Amino acid sequence: MKTFNYIFSGLFVVFAFLQINDPDPYLWIPIYGYIALVCFLDARGKYDSFAHIGTLIFCLFFGLKLFFARDGVMVWFNQHEAESLVQSMKATKPWIEQSREFGGLLIISIVITINMVLHKKSRS
Repeated sequence: MKTFNYIFSGLFVVFAFLQINDPDPYLWIPIYGYIALVCFLDARGKYDSFAHIGTLIFCLFFGLKLFFARDGVMVWFNQHEAESLVQSMKATKPWIEQSREFGGLLIISIVITINMVLHKKSRS
C-alpha cells in the first residue's frame, strides 16, 4: 500500500505541474496537489477517513457537474461522437477540456476508493 501511494503521490504532483498551461490552473493545481498530499500521508501511515470521504463527495458532485454541463461529457459523447481527447485543446471545443477534467476526477476517485478499501481490509 505504501508503494501504491508513493507512486500516485508522485503522479499527482506531475499532474499538478502539467496544469500550468491549462485554461484553469487555479482550480486543478490545488486539486491535484491536495490528492498528492493525501496519498503521501497515506503512504506514511497517516490515513484520514474525513479527507477520503470528502474527496469522494467532491469528485462526485464536481464530476456530475462536468458530466451534464452544457459543454460536458454527455455533449462530447453524444454530439461529437466521442472524438479523441488527446488532440490539442481549442477554445472552440470546450467539451474536450470538460471530458479530460472528468477523467482526472475519475482517476482521483479510483485511487481514493482503493485506499479506503485497502485501509478497511488492513484494519480487520
